[in-house]
Amino acid sequence: MFPQIDWTRRWYDSVRPAFAGLDPDLDALGLTGALNAGAAALALVNQRGQPVRFVPQADLPEGRAYEEFIGATGCVPTRENLHDFFNGLVWLTFPRIKLQLNALQAAQIALAGVGKSRGAARDGATIFDENCALLVVRQGSQGAALVEALRAHLWSEALHERCAAFGPDVQVWLFGHALMEKLVAPRKAITAHTRVVPAGDAFFALDHDAQRTWIDAHVAASLAAEGLSTACFTPLPVLGVPGWWEGQDAAFYADASVFRPKQKWQPIPQT
Repeated sequence: MFPQIDWTRRWYDSVRPAFAGLDPDLDALGLTGALNAGAAALALVNQRGQPVRFVPQADLPEGRAYEEFIGATGCVPTRENLHDFFNGLVWLTFPRIKLQLNALQAAQIALAGVGKSRGAARDGATIFDENCALLVVRQGSQGAALVEALRAHLWSEALHERCAAFGPDVQVWLFGHALMEKLVAPRKAITAHTRVVPAGDAFFALDHDAQRTWIDAHVAASLAAEGLSTACFTPLPVLGVPGWWEGQDAAFYADASVFRPKQKWQPIPQT
């Protein structure tokens, strides 16, 4: 399955080092073996201090919640597919965030059970885990205006007119493993749920690995302090990130089938 992935694409920048650090003999080790070697090298543990281990999906007892199982045992049920492969890479890249999401999910399950409806907190955690992009924005820069334009769905202003801000003042780090899987076969309409992460000047002076470590610790701490709901995200069509796709001219961003205007709230007529 790995030859399908175009590792030159910039949306894989966040997890490319984790992939490069895996044992090259993946066929012999199997996916779980390779991920376990990576987890052991990083000494990853869950919130109970148990080693994080990647185990076959069959190890998850029938009827037991996936998130609760990880929180209770440290074992991450893993299938031999791209979805779970990217999930493993995110564990090796942002372990603190993954653990905090798992702790939130496990706490909600303990409180209310699995149920048919997750509730706002679990929905937010699931969306974050599967489809989130982290938009790191330099505090006190023009990036704040760019964020407001994104939230207003002023796509051309945010992504075309302000494209020079990406890199010096704004960075996009993909987190969601389902999002990464979808981008194996990129389509213009693929859209991330984006969480804005303010950062000081010192962050932008760090190298890639130090930036990753800072993001992991900072976002995990903010999730622990603030919690999570579906309201904290703003949409971002991923191929619209400047430099991430070809032909990003004015006409590219004028495509209203992808870069849709913000829907205005309409009151329900009284009868």
